[in-house]
Amino acid sequence: MRLVIVGDTLLDRDVDGSVRRIAPDAPAPVLDEERVTERPGGAGLAALLVARSGQEVALVTALADDAGGAALRRLLAEAGVKVYALPLPGATPEKVRLRAGGQVLLRLDRGGEPQAPGEAPEAALDVLRDATAILVSDYGRGVARHPAVRHALGAAKAPIVWDPHPNGPPPVPGARLVTPNLAEVGRLTGDVGDGTTLVTAQRGGHALRQRWQAGAVAVTCGADGAVLCHNGPTPLVVAAPFVSDGDTCGAGDRFAATAALALARGALVSEAVQEAVAAASAYVASPLQADSPPVDRGRDVREIVARARERGGTVVATGGCFDLLHVGHLATLRAARKLGDCLIVCLNSDDSVRGLKGPGRPINPQADRSRLLAALDCVDAVVVFDEPTPEAVLTRLRPDVWVKGGDYDSLPETELVESWGGQTVIVPYLDGRSTTSTIAAASSRR
Repeated sequence: MRLVIVGDTLLDRDVDGSVRRIAPDAPAPVLDEERVTERPGGAGLAALLVARSGQEVALVTALADDAGGAALRRLLAEAGVKVYALPLPGATPEKVRLRAGGQVLLRLDRGGEPQAPGEAPEAALDVLRDATAILVSDYGRGVARHPAVRHALGAAKAPIVWDPHPNGPPPVPGARLVTPNLAEVGRLTGDVGDGTTLVTAQRGGHALRQRWQAGAVAVTCGADGAVLCHNGPTPLVVAAPFVSDGDTCGAGDRFAATAALALARGALVSEAVQEAVAAASAYVASPLQADSPPVDRGRDVREIVARARERGGTVVATGGCFDLLHVGHLATLRAARKLGDCLIVCLNSDDSVRGLKGPGRPINPQADRSRLLAALDCVDAVVVFDEPTPEAVLTRLRPDVWVKGGDYDSLPETELVESWGGQTVIVPYLDGRSTTSTIAAASSRR
């Protein structure tokens, strides 16, 4: 299965630092730069998200012949994204965010007004003909408007999900699903939104579906989920499974990419939208970070750790598979939280669990395990790691205390944790409570 993404790619650059003073020559904070992170944005972010999920993905986009374009080619290649690039006149568009303490102080946009991309290479048009599913991630800079690309999209046999932009062209007729957000619906229809979110989404979604001759329109409504308008007057309202206060940047890309992958597997549009809402909600709670693992509860784990240490507090971490959450896990987590001022749970990913426990595990996928753990009042954040051991994530977090529950004589992570002055601790484990015994008990009752 190959998903082909079509759209404009930008370079996102985050400049993180600390603010300790006000500039003497202007009433403005001074940011002392500590770290710079670059990642693909726009359609490039959608491609990156799909590639990170292990799916084959190709990207038809436009790239400039400059340092920004070279950086994007490198970042996408490193992620395993196959790029089919149209030449882009001018400079690579960039979004530079200046941040301190996890908060954006200022965003600087570079690249100027969009310019029409050059001639599409034949290989880019061929890959659209051979796609299993297509996602058009339009950021209004010209790729979705390119005549040859639009012709190839109109002739494509694969289901098309179109994530529109008010400055971009309409979707090609017959698109299986179009995914505007509520604000975009207002701009596209001129609807002033003089009703509830549901009424506004339903009214605008039906109007756009008819205007665009689309199979369905899913209006994304942030924390309110999505409203799917398809045949018939009654919409399908898909509520978000949970709400967090995380950064929503990229959530629309996650929504549209998930829907496209679901349609490629043969899902109904209603099923695809339900999957997409769940995935976007999890993404907002666990935003993609280029140099750190996913984190639940919507706050950057680095911010949680930094705030605890600014107060002179103690950072505690624990880890495990937590496949079937039970009272033994709860006892360990509560005991760990009492040892400090915040608790970070290092969670084995699905691949990591399979490597440790065998092909029949985990019972629950990592997204579900993360959500259950993050819902506990004793857990401040969840970090998912792919390696067999948590050593890499521990090196990034550098907790003051590493906790495990059980009857260990010693912990293999002790030497690593002590290398930065931390300590390892074992807390009592409730006898008879384990995932293995729970599975065995359930099997014996069949």
